[in-house]
Amino acid sequence: MMSKPKVVLIGAGSHVFGLRLAIDLMSYPELRGLTLSLMDIDKERLEFTARLVKMVAEQNKVDINLQVTTDRREALKDADYVVTSIRAGGMEATHLDLEIPAKYGIEQGVGDTIGPGGVFYGLRNGFALLEICHDMEELCPDAWLLNYTNPMAILCWTVKELTKVKFVGLCHSIPGTANLLARYIDAPPDEISYTAAGINHMAWFIEFKWRGEDAYPLLREKLSDPAVYEDPNHPAYYDLVRVEIFKALGYYVSESSNHLSEYLPYFRKNLKLIEKYRVLSSSMRLERHEKARAAQDERLREILEKGERIPLRRSREYCAQIIYAMETGTPTKIYGNVENTGLITNLPNGCIVEVPCFVDEGGVHPCYVGSLPPQCAALNRMDINVQELAVRAIAERSKERVFQALLVDPLTSSLLTIEEIRKLTEEMFKAEAKYLPEEMFKA
Repeated sequence: MMSKPKVVLIGAGSHVFGLRLAIDLMSYPELRGLTLSLMDIDKERLEFTARLVKMVAEQNKVDINLQVTTDRREALKDADYVVTSIRAGGMEATHLDLEIPAKYGIEQGVGDTIGPGGVFYGLRNGFALLEICHDMEELCPDAWLLNYTNPMAILCWTVKELTKVKFVGLCHSIPGTANLLARYIDAPPDEISYTAAGINHMAWFIEFKWRGEDAYPLLREKLSDPAVYEDPNHPAYYDLVRVEIFKALGYYVSESSNHLSEYLPYFRKNLKLIEKYRVLSSSMRLERHEKARAAQDERLREILEKGERIPLRRSREYCAQIIYAMETGTPTKIYGNVENTGLITNLPNGCIVEVPCFVDEGGVHPCYVGSLPPQCAALNRMDINVQELAVRAIAERSKERVFQALLVDPLTSSLLTIEEIRKLTEEMFKAEAKYLPEEMFKA
């Protein structure tokens, strides 16, 4: 009999993700009896998630040892897996990430990967994640960190540089896009195969096949029909940015058009372009996010009050798959964010790349990819420049490095002068001072 692992979720106040993780874990009979430790600094939201998890366990007669705590160190003690899904500063800070750059004409659709919002989100979450990792080094040094928190590349690079923690960064954008591409060519998802590689939120489908045959010619044919861009019910209607990049570079990319438009200098220069490409402005993003979150919370409250049955339907998230593979030795394939140790030969060594990985009882084994198409690697390197300087800003506690990261950011540098970027950086630091270490404000 294998020993039952301890899985810790830090950021369990995120009801939807916390419940999804618990359901995924409970869906594997071999993992039943494990310890799931839910941790969050928001006690009310934490306890709500715990009530949902308990209800599902009882409904499905699943044995699970549930721990609920606001004490991070208590949660981490003797952990085998630590899952992080946090938002340092909460929505209050997210408003600043979006609203201040918008004053300078930088309209971000999400603001969590690069750009002014992504860099400052990276600072806040980066310092918080370092605290978690240093506790892990002391309390559970052999545990795996399974990170879902954005900005993925900046945070994983920070963990790699400044801690000894074993990690992999997880995102569902690649399998999600694969399912979308299947819809575009009217193929059943289980009949397509693919290989994707690059960086998080900008990985490229370097192979895309249907029944073993190259499906890119069919995809080009489908997307050459002007009618698909006039039908709001067609998925391409809101995917204009990715279609443009596909037509320009020849390969489809892994993240949504709304996200991708922030990482490049072509699509957000003004509100007319934002409207043309059907992506969100900063104010639209905030409004939709808060409405969606409120609706999700309300629906979960209704489910809990009525005791509605929730089946153990497994999601496409990789987290539980990884834990199952490591605990049982049953190999599985995922896409993970890991250190580039020559895996992608035309991206910098040491940066964080998203590549196919195999997982078994020995851990996460990244796969060699080789060279990306040069045009795809070139766009990746534009964003890697920002990531590297943001990581240096965290490591050095340096305001100047933050300014330099924004100086080379593709969207920011396409809109602002050096002087304006300096002013924007200073304004964001002033507004977000309470979320950042004091050392960053010293000369």
